[in-house]
Amino acid sequence: MSFVRFENVGKIYKSGDVEVRALHGVTFEIEKGEVCVVVGQSGAGKTTLLNILGGMDVLTEGNVILDGRDISSLSTKQMATYRRLDIGFVFQFYNLIPNLTALENVEIASQLSKNPLNSEKVIAAVGLKDRMNNFPAQLSGGEQQRVAIARALAKNPKLLLCDEPTGALDYETGKSILKLLQEACKKSGMTVVIITHNSALTAMADRVVKIKNGTVASVKLNDNVVSVEEIEW
Repeated sequence: MSFVRFENVGKIYKSGDVEVRALHGVTFEIEKGEVCVVVGQSGAGKTTLLNILGGMDVLTEGNVILDGRDISSLSTKQMATYRRLDIGFVFQFYNLIPNLTALENVEIASQLSKNPLNSEKVIAAVGLKDRMNNFPAQLSGGEQQRVAIARALAKNPKLLLCDEPTGALDYETGKSILKLLQEACKKSGMTVVIITHNSALTAMADRVVKIKNGTVASVKLNDNVVSVEEIEW
């Protein structure tokens, strides 16, 4: 059985009498340990899809199954536990707590988890061993994003969700962040979903899901996964 399954998922947002259909008939699967890149233009429905998978939004129709569990039927309380224990999030903006050091930002996340990784080891693994006692304001954008990734990894989640993780970074820094995500997936066997509008990033993925106008335009398996260093955009 697939690790992630979307089955005919639809999402309608209502504002007064107006209904906006953000997703309709979305069906695809992701296997455990894959890097899956979800690609599409702004407004295609990528972030809505990610928010439903991450338990931050509720679908209108269909089912979402993660690791054999139908998350679309969870109560509000169960959903909060699901977000806390099963999901790691990396966003375009780092959302670090400014008056905590890099290490403390990571430790906060690991305290939420049943089976966390060692915070200092994770900080070292993302290349910030010498910066762990710095505050976010003392770190570059790329370093802050590395802290955000370390924070997500320290939870030891079943699934790592990344929403335009390089969007606020320059080209070289963005590449180093994507390389870090690719390597983290390989080393730990973690399943990683990256949302992007940049179709060049599909070369780094095991699976590519193209979203267009709120539905799945195509799902492709990549027989020739390329290391991030070799990708140009």
